[in-house]
Amino acid sequence: MSDDVMVLAEAVHKSFGRTEVLKGIDLSVRRGQVVCILGPSGSGKSTFLRCINHLEKINAGRLSVDGQLVGYTERGGRLHECKDSEIAAQRREIGMVFQQFNLFPHMTALENVCLAPIKVRGLSGADARKRGGELLTQVGLSDRMDSYPSQLSGGQQQRVAIARALAMDPKLMLFDEPTSALDPELVGDVLDVMKDLARSGMTMVVVTHEIGFAREVGDDLVFMDDGVIVEQGDPREVLANPRNERTKQFLSKVL
Repeated sequence: MSDDVMVLAEAVHKSFGRTEVLKGIDLSVRRGQVVCILGPSGSGKSTFLRCINHLEKINAGRLSVDGQLVGYTERGGRLHECKDSEIAAQRREIGMVFQQFNLFPHMTALENVCLAPIKVRGLSGADARKRGGELLTQVGLSDRMDSYPSQLSGGQQQRVAIARALAMDPKLMLFDEPTSALDPELVGDVLDVMKDLARSGMTMVVVTHEIGFAREVGDDLVFMDDGVIVEQGDPREVLANPRNERTKQFLSKVL
């Protein structure tokens, strides 16, 4: 695999019981690239994202991040599942932001951001607070560090969640429809933070319905339907001139 490749999916399959959700996904994400995944509900987008950091185990194929198989080691031509501690170590390198913010309600914004670096990375409280303060400032919340989640809007909570993911210094960020639970007027602030992150060179895989974000920030657009990649290419080209009939149908409803 090229040193330039951060995520490599090869013939990835995933089933839940008898329902095949991913039917052979092949995708390469280069270092520093922003890949946006579009598609209807139930097309497998979120499942694929969760497979990248082994929140879901794949049934067949291979998934690698930064040249390392995710969740498995290869011995004698066979894949063996890693120990929980090894999987946890891999996950530390991959930040993930979900639709729901999942903040601890009894902790301030700063405490939410500092918790994992102290507990998992072993940072001192002072170092974690310094870094946490820098990250909350980066996401535009320098004045809300001591606020509890209940005192923050949905958009502010999501920006805290982004800062919390960044506090682990990940090499890859995954976003699973990060704006879908937000009121429309709060979406822009979260997208602005993501745009800044993209400009800083962070490798990002973003499942989203925000067409404008995909057009403006995405380096590659992937359209998924029914567990397969139907179309892929430059976002501006795919959005303006989709080649596949299914892509055309979908975009006619959302554009």
